[in-house]
Amino acid sequence: PLFNTGSGSDVFTPECKFKESVFENYYVIYSSTLYRQQESGRAWFLGLNKEGQIMKGNRVKKTKPSSHFVPKPIEVCMYREPSLHEIGEKQGRSRKSSGTPTMNGGKVVNQDST
Repeated sequence: PLFNTGSGSDVFTPECKFKESVFENYYVIYSSTLYRQQESGRAWFLGLNKEGQIMKGNRVKKTKPSSHFVPKPIEVCMYREPSLHEIGEKQGRSRKSSGTPTMNGGKVVNQDST
């Protein structure tokens, strides 16, 4: 458990899941999806102290530099956005040839019945 012992986990648990947000100054902040302050409901943020050690999540505030991380650029792939005409053609073909179920308003329906 990250927030209790200050060490990582070998197995993915709900404690390993964080929400990544871009702060006003373009730094990245990470908040726990599992833990919050009991009284205020404020999220717990990931932070490092001056020695590079993990800080307790309930002591870190998103406005403090200890919680600000420099975003690492990743390789960006540019894709052409399909036109509505192309999307309609693809859906028309798949309905005729495929008998797989699709989602319709949150309900699974068979394409043969639509």
